[in-house]
Amino acid sequence: MSDDEREEKELDLSSSEVVTKYKSAAEIVNKALQLVVKECKPKAKIVDICEKGDAFIREQTGNMYKNSKKKIERGVAFPTCLSVNNTVCHFSPLASDTSELEEGDMVKIDMGCHIDGFIAVVAHTHVVQSGPITGKQADVVAAANTAAEVALRLVRPGKKNKDVSDAIQKVAAAYDCKIVEGVLSHQLKQFVIDGNKVILSVSNPDTRVDDAEFEENEVYAVDIVASTGEGKPKLLDEKQTTIYKRAVDKNYHLKMKASRFIFSEINQRFPILPFTARALEEKRARLGLVECVNHDLLQPYPVLYEKPGDYVAHIKFTVLLMPNGSDRITSHPLQELQPTKTIDDPEIKAWLALGTKTKKKGGGKKKKGKKGDKAEGGAEGEAMDASTNGGAS
Repeated sequence: MSDDEREEKELDLSSSEVVTKYKSAAEIVNKALQLVVKECKPKAKIVDICEKGDAFIREQTGNMYKNSKKKIERGVAFPTCLSVNNTVCHFSPLASDTSELEEGDMVKIDMGCHIDGFIAVVAHTHVVQSGPITGKQADVVAAANTAAEVALRLVRPGKKNKDVSDAIQKVAAAYDCKIVEGVLSHQLKQFVIDGNKVILSVSNPDTRVDDAEFEENEVYAVDIVASTGEGKPKLLDEKQTTIYKRAVDKNYHLKMKASRFIFSEINQRFPILPFTARALEEKRARLGLVECVNHDLLQPYPVLYEKPGDYVAHIKFTVLLMPNGSDRITSHPLQELQPTKTIDDPEIKAWLALGTKTKKKGGGKKKKGKKGDKAEGGAEGEAMDASTNGGAS
């Protein structure tokens, strides 16, 4: 089914059943994230933690809609990744990998869950230590988190994607950090994790995206990655790539038997959403995936790096643009932050003071509210206060 055909019969947030499925997926991915954060201890193997995150999502989604007459697809929408320190994204190693976490590591956790193709994604940054996060590590987490709080207030009907790109760069600069180039925040649709409406993290001449205006009943995955370095990530080793997505609009007659075998398995088990090569037989997958990627049948999600010594923080959340305002449905509370910088810029303070609800005045500033609203309150004024809010769990 082409994207156009899918869009014609698409269900959006005007259907309460769709909203319920998004929120159920969010509840599961928030709990999975909680579990993964608890597992982030010194000497823990990264691959084991990734597996636990994915297994939890599969188990929890598997318990839902068991008795439905119609077969409802559900499960992992984006494999669990743990990217450490200067690793920017997409590190989800194969079973044979022996990488372990160490005390003081800054871990970016990225994961997603879907129910009937309605996707909730989340990313969170956790430092493997007890006590508050200080110094540059605190600055970069505060930069990503404050930028996420500003983005939450600007991704609303009537605003434009460019407004968000400019604002998050300004926030990062206030913490002497950079927003990482090449990161896209996508509109989410049923079974579409990378919709055509996007927010570009950093506007530059090499990367252009179409101007777009946010509209009611849309859903977005707002993706913020900040760095203490230059914000220009590099691919160091293609062999580290383990996450792929079927490029549904491409076809090619593969030559190698191993490639045909793997591609057939991918079409059956992972026809639309991203998957990890861990789910395939390792030796055969190594051989077969290369030909599939070379002929554009699969879209790779490469492991990217900043320079050694740089710290990278990642916050991603799913937001529903409901008629009564923005509903952030995925998040996790941050550790205590003691950044070296504070926000004095009046424009940033004004953004943070905006509410996230449209009908009730100042609704976004209330500390209490529906479960999913908790991450939205009280972020005005001192921006680092945003880090102490509870997240939906």
